[in-house]
Amino acid sequence: MPNQPEKIQCELCEREAHLTFHHLIPRKVHRRAHFKKHYTFEQLQRGLWLCYPCHRAIHKFHDEMTLARLLNTRERLLADDSVARHVDWVRGQRVIRG
Repeated sequence: MPNQPEKIQCELCEREAHLTFHHLIPRKVHRRAHFKKHYTFEQLQRGLWLCYPCHRAIHKFHDEMTLARLLNTRERLLADDSVARHVDWVRGQRVIRG
């Protein structure tokens, strides 16, 4: 996982908040033959810095294999109906800083 980013905005909802790293191809599937064969180490390490609510929602809405095969870019995540609805909702929520 990369060091904490310089930016402090979630890469989905764009709110300023504490961020967590989301691997676009979840680490759980990195050892599977398909991913070892078709992706470089650097590609497997790509990800987004997300606020906790966005990160939690992505994993609530989709299993790791769906995320790895179909929703492995920021654009694809934002095009997904359930993620897009969540992002629209969370943009209107107050950020709780701890």
